[in-house]
Amino acid sequence: MTTLRTRANGIEIAYDTFGSPGDRPLLLIMGLGSQMIHWDEDLCGLLAGRGHHVVRFDNRDVGESTHLHEAGAPGPGWNGRVPYLVGDMADDAAGLLEALGLDSAHVAGVSMGGMIAQSLAIRHPHRVRSLTSIMSTPSPRAAPPTEAAMAALMSPPSPDREAAIRRAVATWDVIGSPGYPADRERIARVAALSYDRAYDPPGTARQLAAIMASEDRAPLLAKLTVPALVMHGEDDQLVPLSGGIATAEAIPGARLLTFPGMGHDLPRELWTDFADAIEELTGSADQAAAAAR
Repeated sequence: MTTLRTRANGIEIAYDTFGSPGDRPLLLIMGLGSQMIHWDEDLCGLLAGRGHHVVRFDNRDVGESTHLHEAGAPGPGWNGRVPYLVGDMADDAAGLLEALGLDSAHVAGVSMGGMIAQSLAIRHPHRVRSLTSIMSTPSPRAAPPTEAAMAALMSPPSPDREAAIRRAVATWDVIGSPGYPADRERIARVAALSYDRAYDPPGTARQLAAIMASEDRAPLLAKLTVPALVMHGEDDQLVPLSGGIATAEAIPGARLLTFPGMGHDLPRELWTDFADAIEELTGSADQAAAAAR
C-alpha cells in the first residue's frame, strides 16, 4: 500500500486506505507504540470486503506521523506534566476525518486505540457513527496489567534493529493469546518494518504518559448514545477482561463480546468473528441512522 499524508490538528498524519470510497467509512486506531501496519493488510482487506472503506493511520509519536521530539522523554524534569493527553490524540483522529472529507465514520480502536476511539466519541460525537472498543478500558485503574505483562511492556529499549525484533517477539510471547499459536514470523516481520519506518522509544513513552495522565472516561461514556461494541480477550494480561467489562457497563446499550484464549493481540483465527461483529454493528447503525432521517 502507498502511504499518504495530510495535515490535521496541527500535525502531519500518515495513513492509507482499503476498499471503495463509496462504502461505509471505518477508521482503525492502533495501540501504544504500535504503527498502522499492526492492522494487518489481510484483516483490513477482510473488513473492506464487508462493505467498509477502511482507513488506518499512524498516531502521533509513532510511524511516519509527526513525532514530538522536542517534548523529550518522560522523566523527573516533566514534574507530572505531559505534552498531550488521550483527548488530544482523539482530536488528531477527528482532524484526519475532516481532512479526508468525511463528516463521520465508524471507529474501531485497539488497546490505547480503543481509549482514543472512546475519547473521539465523547469529544466529537457527530464524527462517530459507531464505536468498537477492542481490548481496551475507560481507565488503566479499571484493568491493571499482570506483573509479567508490565515487565514485558517496561523492558529497556533495544539498542539496534535485531534486538528490537527479538524484544517484540519476546513481548508478544508474554501478552499474546495463549489459546492460539503465535505467528512469530509475522511478529518479527512487522517489528522489522516498524523499526525501519520509525524507531522512537521516547515517543512511545510519551503515549504511555498520556494514557496514565488522562481522566477516567467512564462517567462520560455513560452519556454516549452511539451504537457500541466491546470486544475483549478473556486471557488478556496487559489489559485484563475487567477493562472490557467496565467499558461495556459504562456505555448504554453496548454489546460485550469476549473470546476465550485471546490475549492482547488479534489472532488470525478470530478475524472472521471480528469482521462479522463489526459488520453487524456498522450496518445496523447506518440503517438506524437512515430510518431516523
